[in-house]
Amino acid sequence: MLSLRRIGFTAARVAVNDDPTRLAQRCLWTTAWLGTRWEKKNLQVYPPQGPEEPRRPAEVYHCRRQIKYSKDKMWYIAKLIRGMSIDQAIAQLGFLDKKGAKIAQEVLKEAQEMAVKDHNVEYRSNLYVAQTFSGKGSCLKRIRYHGRGRFGIMEKVYSHYFVKLVEGQPPPVQPSPTNLQRAQSYLKSLRSRTIVHSL
Repeated sequence: MLSLRRIGFTAARVAVNDDPTRLAQRCLWTTAWLGTRWEKKNLQVYPPQGPEEPRRPAEVYHCRRQIKYSKDKMWYIAKLIRGMSIDQAIAQLGFLDKKGAKIAQEVLKEAQEMAVKDHNVEYRSNLYVAQTFSGKGSCLKRIRYHGRGRFGIMEKVYSHYFVKLVEGQPPPVQPSPTNLQRAQSYLKSLRSRTIVHSL
């Protein structure tokens, strides 16, 4: 096992000496390197619309990666502003005394500026938060020293924050189903099951 580790280490060292850019690609890996698929949705081109068709609302995708904040804490902030108008979301985040709320507020303002500048949105207030969620970033493990020569492992966690703004007024809030409605939908799904390879 030691020989395999030594072989791998020397191979990585040789690769570093040959090309410095390959060090980052081989030895370091984070989820931020998975691509910018969320931002690439802004580059999507739709076919031209007919004169009878209603105008397609503009969509703005924006995110911030590798935030020094927990994804679970960020999820509560994202859930708070989901479905709100842009002005209401920024106002609500201003009342939260949390680090993640300030970050989310900055991301919303950046997306609002992008909508006016790049996506032909006439009124900056005519936007609402269609999607917002957080994701797991890189996790760095470090040593926490204890007494008597012992030690523990502490994790420095990072997260990503994603937001999607859509032009127009926010849709009305749908009431959550009651327990009776949930039970009825569950029974309906049970009765609609099909048995495979049956008569």
